[in-house]
Amino acid sequence: MGGTTKFYIVAAEALPEVFIKVAEAKRMLQTGEAATVGGATKSVGISRSAFYKYKDAVQPFNNMQSGHIITFYAMLKDNPGVLSSILSIFAASGANILTINQSIPTNGCAAVTISAETSEMESSLDDLMARAAAAGGVVKFEILAG
Repeated sequence: MGGTTKFYIVAAEALPEVFIKVAEAKRMLQTGEAATVGGATKSVGISRSAFYKYKDAVQPFNNMQSGHIITFYAMLKDNPGVLSSILSIFAASGANILTINQSIPTNGCAAVTISAETSEMESSLDDLMARAAAAGGVVKFEILAG
C-alpha cells in the first residue's frame, strides 16, 4: 500500500453495522465486561474473524467539546532518544502534554500513551500524526481517544 494512512470522521449511523459492533466489542474488553475476544464477539453478534479483521482500523472518536484533549498511543522501539524525539514533535507543534505513561519494554518495544491539550497547536493534527509516525523508532502511532 505505502503512503500515509488517511482518517475520516463519519457518523456512526453511516457505518456498516460490523464496525459499530467491533468498537463495542473493544470497549467491552477494555472495561472488563468481557474477559475474552470470544465472549465480547458473541455478546455483540459478530465472528471472531470479523473482529480481528477490523479491530485495528476501528476507533471510536470522542469529541471533547470542553477542551481539546487527545490521547495518543505509540509503540516505540527501546532505543535511546526515541521517546524524546516524539516529545520534541509535540513541543514543536504547540501541543501541551498533560500525561505520559510508558510500559516496561518487552521484546524491544514499549507501549506509550500521551495525553495532550491540542487547542493551541500551531500545526495541524494530521501534521503531528504524520511526523510522529515517521519518526525513527516508532513502530505504531495512533489516536486512542480524543
